[in-house]
Amino acid sequence: MTSPVLDRRGSHARRQNLRVARLVSRWKLRGPGGLLADDGFAGYWAWRAARGLIRILLFRIYRLRATGYESLRASGPLIYAPVHRSHLDGPLIGGLTHRRVRYLGKEELFRPKPLGWFMRSIGTFPVRRGEADLDAMRGALGLLNDGEAMLVFPEGTRQPSDDIGPVFDGTAWLAAKSGAPVLPVGIAGTREAMPSGAKFPKRTQVAIVVGEPLVPPAGPDGGRARRPDMTAWTATLREALEDCQQRARALADEPGRARTPMRDLVP
Repeated sequence: MTSPVLDRRGSHARRQNLRVARLVSRWKLRGPGGLLADDGFAGYWAWRAARGLIRILLFRIYRLRATGYESLRASGPLIYAPVHRSHLDGPLIGGLTHRRVRYLGKEELFRPKPLGWFMRSIGTFPVRRGEADLDAMRGALGLLNDGEAMLVFPEGTRQPSDDIGPVFDGTAWLAAKSGAPVLPVGIAGTREAMPSGAKFPKRTQVAIVVGEPLVPPAGPDGGRARRPDMTAWTATLREALEDCQQRARALADEPGRARTPMRDLVP
């Protein structure tokens, strides 16, 4: 029979090891050469300036209609899971919350050094598409463990229509590992405003619908989620995205509907 004293010592050692692991993870993420190495004073003001510009573009130029957006401002670790139709999708989500939203961006965007610095400064870090980028996923998990908000596109890349594309298990993995709830988001109009290949956006009607938060995947009796659990949860996320996207399209196409007041949209 194990001594209670040894049990306590073992528990203390495990807690200490967990603290050390988190410190190492944080250093790899934010230290020199880390994914968010430029996330300092200059980065903070770059983010503030970018958010201000985004709000001018999206809320002054576009007649934005939105429902459920209050959920985007919840505190604690949170995963935003929007559909992906345009480069405007991520900034749109970031402009609707006071939180500094973190993004995964394709590696190609970081190759010009000035743009790479700016992308990292506003909280974006690179991910290699078409493969399991463990460094990027660990970085995202580290941010969620620090209580931050993370934006992940479940479809992975921009889709050519309102139909939901293949939804990958990366969102399920992050939610299961971090315990963060997931907000499905439908966005209509951004594909027309800035389609793939366009250099500048054009004016059109944009609508966003934020669904109910999804509880992270778990195994039987609330235990650790296994591969079948994550696959089933991903199917649930896909259904939620389909519902949100259909509602967003209907909201965008509704004739005579007034835009959501700016005072309600900007926290």
